[in-house]
Amino acid sequence: MSTLHPVLIAGQWRTATNPTSTFTATNPTTGQSLTEDSYPVSSQADVDAVLVAAAEAAPLLRATSPETIAAFLNRYADLLEANRELLVAAAHAETGFPAEPRLNSVELPRTTGQLRQAAQAAVTRSWTRPVIDTKAGIRSIHEPLGGAALVFGPNNFPFAFNAISGGDFAAAIAARCPVIAKVHTSHPTTSRLMAECAHQAATELGLPSGAIQVLYRMNHTLSLGMIENPAIAAVGFTGSRSAGMQLKEVADRYGKPAYLEMSSVNPVFVLRDYLEANLEALAGEFFTSCTMGTGQFCTNPGLVVLPAGPLGDAFVVAAAAKFSAGKPGVLLNKGGRDGLAEAVETLKAAGASVVCGGEIVGDDPGFRYDNTLLTVTGAQFIAHPEALQTEAFGPVSLLVLCENGDEMIAVANALEGNLTGTVYASDEGSDDAFYSRLAPALRVKVGRLLNNKMPTGVAVSPAMNHGGPFPATGHPYFSSVGIPHAISRFSMLCSYDNVKNHRLPAELQDGNPLNIWRLVDGDWAK
Repeated sequence: MSTLHPVLIAGQWRTATNPTSTFTATNPTTGQSLTEDSYPVSSQADVDAVLVAAAEAAPLLRATSPETIAAFLNRYADLLEANRELLVAAAHAETGFPAEPRLNSVELPRTTGQLRQAAQAAVTRSWTRPVIDTKAGIRSIHEPLGGAALVFGPNNFPFAFNAISGGDFAAAIAARCPVIAKVHTSHPTTSRLMAECAHQAATELGLPSGAIQVLYRMNHTLSLGMIENPAIAAVGFTGSRSAGMQLKEVADRYGKPAYLEMSSVNPVFVLRDYLEANLEALAGEFFTSCTMGTGQFCTNPGLVVLPAGPLGDAFVVAAAAKFSAGKPGVLLNKGGRDGLAEAVETLKAAGASVVCGGEIVGDDPGFRYDNTLLTVTGAQFIAHPEALQTEAFGPVSLLVLCENGDEMIAVANALEGNLTGTVYASDEGSDDAFYSRLAPALRVKVGRLLNNKMPTGVAVSPAMNHGGPFPATGHPYFSSVGIPHAISRFSMLCSYDNVKNHRLPAELQDGNPLNIWRLVDGDWAK
């Protein structure tokens, strides 16, 4: 008999109140339900309770010292590492991702690393950006929002983007905003184990009881209704465009910032001279990037723009050989597999031709889809850009074969907003003249521009932009990765005009008692 696990509300693990139903996770490798653990689908009563607790916690957390916030984030990171064996085993069972190196040696260290970076930023106050105009007697600073962050986690990063441990969580807590974590239903046990670590750290450090709360599932109407509540000050979301747009519509109606990472095909442009010198190596690099994690990365190279003719055809053949020889990996869930199949059908209906793959793997008990390549001409893409930019979230990519440079630039101009854009150009400089024409067109369509490397990796760096123009995200001034910028999303700009020195926040007081960097009369200084 399975155990029905409680929800975390107001600092206590409590039995869900009148849950509307229950659910279990599924092992995507076997297709079997993980029946040992079941979880509640929360009712209005649970939703109301977390909102009340979050509203009560907001002013208390705002008044909590940055040092205490940092101590919590560091302690939480320590507890995650101390429980890594349990966490990795749970995540492996619920996602199918390999324990090594993906979960244990890559994603968990990234998760604890970003928690510790957020802790450091909380203490240094780098995200607050104090500005002082001594002549006008006006001072400003970024301070916490007056409410909680409602964070929706995705299915493809059970640690690093989890609603209870990922970048949105770390940023909101560092900004001293309570978090209501709506964790993803594909990995509830992983999320629960992480939440237990977070709760232990919060209890040890004396955070307000409603600072961190967790719900597993609720119906769609309740999710949208939470955004309307005054307790919610901002929304963080990573997932599909359709779901993100519904959240955005409600958030916009109520004037609340919604930080949405949605869809991206991450175009890769390969220029002629680079391709001629590196064709086989590039085909291997592309295959590795597109099929890594079974293609379930938001920075997966889903669109590759190539010169038409014998050179482009040779790349298609080389890439197709690698895609056909590679064993299809495990997808996260049945819905993801079926959505991927639907996306491929949309691309085909818009004129794309299947080179290899294009089918659900039917003789496997788990959830798999063939490694798939499709092709279109540049003219076809320009004629049907919306349909041919359909995101196929998995080991699938569309190759666009362009007759000339003008057609490549027309493809770039037809792109929607994306997280990344890549140009492969000759290191010898022979592609530079065309690069100087292409790059400006691509630059305004992407958050991160790369040269001569695939876009899959996202470094946790202060200089990283893991965002981009709509519809990759809700708006272009956005990055869910990169401290301190990611923290400032959960802040409000507060200005002080003719306020006496002792009444100012310490960050703005004369003499700089915190010894932090400030913009004083136009110059950064301590």
